[in-house]
Amino acid sequence: MHRNKVIFCALPLTFFISGKVLAATRTPTSGQSQQVGATAAKQGKAANKAPTSAVHVEGVEVRARRASTMASSATKSNTPLIETAQSVTVITRDEMDVRGVLSLNQAIRYAAGITSDLRGGGVGTRYDQFMLRGFTVPTFLDGLKVQDSPTGYATPQTDTSRLDRVEVLKGPASALYGQSSPGGLVALSSKLPIDKQFYGDITTTGGSFDLYRVDADVGGYATKDGSVQYRLYGTVNGQHSQLARTGSRRFSISPAFTFGAKGPTTLTLLGNYQYDPENGTYGGVPLVGSLKRASYGYLPRNFYDGDVPFEKFNRRQGGITYILNHKFNEDWSFSTRGRYDDVKTIYRSVYDNGYYDSDPTMLSRSAFGTNEHTHNLAFDSQFKGHVRTGPVTHDMMFGFDYMQQIATETGYYASAPSLNVLHPDYHMTMPDMGSPYINYRTDSHQIGMYAQDELRWKNLIVTGSLRNDWYRSHQIESVSHSSSNESPRQITWRASGLYHFDLGLAPYISYSTSFQPQSGIVSNNGGQSFRQADPSLGKQLEGGVKYQFPGTSVLLTAAGFHIEQTNVLVAVGNLGYNVQSGKVHSDGFEFEAHAQPYKNLMITAAVSVQKVKDDSTGKPLMQSGKGNASLFAYYTMPKGVMKGFGFGGGLRYSAPSYGGQASYGSVHVPQYTVFDGSIGYDLSNLSPSLRGWSVAASVRNLFDKKYIGNCMAYASYGQEWCYYGERRNAQGSIGFKW
Repeated sequence: MHRNKVIFCALPLTFFISGKVLAATRTPTSGQSQQVGATAAKQGKAANKAPTSAVHVEGVEVRARRASTMASSATKSNTPLIETAQSVTVITRDEMDVRGVLSLNQAIRYAAGITSDLRGGGVGTRYDQFMLRGFTVPTFLDGLKVQDSPTGYATPQTDTSRLDRVEVLKGPASALYGQSSPGGLVALSSKLPIDKQFYGDITTTGGSFDLYRVDADVGGYATKDGSVQYRLYGTVNGQHSQLARTGSRRFSISPAFTFGAKGPTTLTLLGNYQYDPENGTYGGVPLVGSLKRASYGYLPRNFYDGDVPFEKFNRRQGGITYILNHKFNEDWSFSTRGRYDDVKTIYRSVYDNGYYDSDPTMLSRSAFGTNEHTHNLAFDSQFKGHVRTGPVTHDMMFGFDYMQQIATETGYYASAPSLNVLHPDYHMTMPDMGSPYINYRTDSHQIGMYAQDELRWKNLIVTGSLRNDWYRSHQIESVSHSSSNESPRQITWRASGLYHFDLGLAPYISYSTSFQPQSGIVSNNGGQSFRQADPSLGKQLEGGVKYQFPGTSVLLTAAGFHIEQTNVLVAVGNLGYNVQSGKVHSDGFEFEAHAQPYKNLMITAAVSVQKVKDDSTGKPLMQSGKGNASLFAYYTMPKGVMKGFGFGGGLRYSAPSYGGQASYGSVHVPQYTVFDGSIGYDLSNLSPSLRGWSVAASVRNLFDKKYIGNCMAYASYGQEWCYYGERRNAQGSIGFKW
């Protein structure tokens, strides 16, 4: 172990000692671009390239076109996508506004490789649940992991009104981020103060299912010289669910301040408080009666399996984040960020068991309740800079991060009265939940050290990343009077090569690894002795090609990948322990196009084909689809009577997916295609007195197609659920911006 530490530290230092400083990583003055904007360092890196370099031509408009061709998630530094040897999808604020996005699931629907809405498009609103390349993936906010609770109930949810952009990083990313999924991750960037004296935006929205929203965003200079900048945004919103007698409400506010905005040292403080007094339901519909016809026919899309007085979901979450950037000189820079989160959830629900009683119209149900509370800490610090060794330039980064979580839960369970699906009674007498069946406290820590070197020689870019993680978890369960411990250590790495031809073509190849701690009891000798499970391990080989039309923001990306996840837990019958013999394969091809060929036209297109197989069952991985395809285009009239009028639409295709094993055999969820539409109008073109005013409208599932979004079937337990997709959902808004 000592030797590994020495090697880990010594390798990058050799470059530093022998190197000659070139240029520093510059921190942009715009608060928004602190996360996503281009840096002067990247301009320097591109200096040796042809004048058609993406960096050179995209240097005018930070908030729109330039942001769409830059990403920071793959390398933890602002890098042109054309020079990033990994698949990354960028969803800008402009794109989210045009499509009328209200949730993270809606934001990423048009990305290749995504299986979205695992709980149905209009049902599972409490959490953001989706798959990437066949795996569930974590979410990062402002470079720091959004930590789930051990059982997943006290999990924060970020309202999309807070976001400036979303990046979908595909493939293992543990070399820079620590414990993560082999499928990748989703990186969210908050709205931060921008370098403008005074600005604001107030938008009101109404729509289907009694939707109401008021979003406000104001900011500017707190001092005359702009050295201190502020931003305050928040939302009040609510809506009935597409399920009968359910709905959601939310109150969220986020203040932000940036100090030293025009100097070498900037400090941004960002706070957030969010209160969700209710948020839909977590239930579904039985497979027989939705995907498969029941004796009575099919259940309607608004079918609710719960109980109105018993249903409760109350989530309070608050957090504070700091982001500190310091430029030592023209050579090296330092950045550090940290966040404290407090999330508390009170959850109570009646849900169907996925099967009927002896009467084929009486749906068996259970009652569940939990009080869960988490305290989360996360920090990440990096030194960045440039050095030269002969003709080779190095973009170097040395980092350290730390995560801590203290989580407690008290859970309750009881049987609930069955529900007559033809004549449902949503006000039945529920049983006393009694004593808790679980009461635990978990204390977990992760420490990571990492280093990265981007070597550039003419048009060749070679990147290497190396990381060592130490993870420790201790859990005490009071009901069963048991405890468990985990303390794995893991080395992960990434290596890639990319050649950026002057004509705009950039073929690349990359190899990356990942690890995920997992809870569970493992035996290697048939149950004679037991131990905690080791982390699951992932690795990916990806090769592809990117092309950016010289002088434009048109970017095309094609990639093929092979992912293997090993050390997956496989249950041994009903004996209560596992063996780590499982393996999951994911193979696929993806294509994406992001283009603004003209100033007033925006086009995104995506196609993915994938095969995800679970070796332990010989079947596809449950809920994983076979791929997706999408197309969205939006055009704004540049002149004439209709100047400022924008219109567009899109289609989303989801290939068939595997839903598990039901009593009748394998469950195959059919493919579906839905259409979306959007319009908008800048009212200032009608009259100068309306300057700043705009109206917009959008609709999801334009033709109100009825489809099954996903299914989960467990034949061994007789449980079979499905989730209807989102019904037609229209909304309109009016906003004023200054």
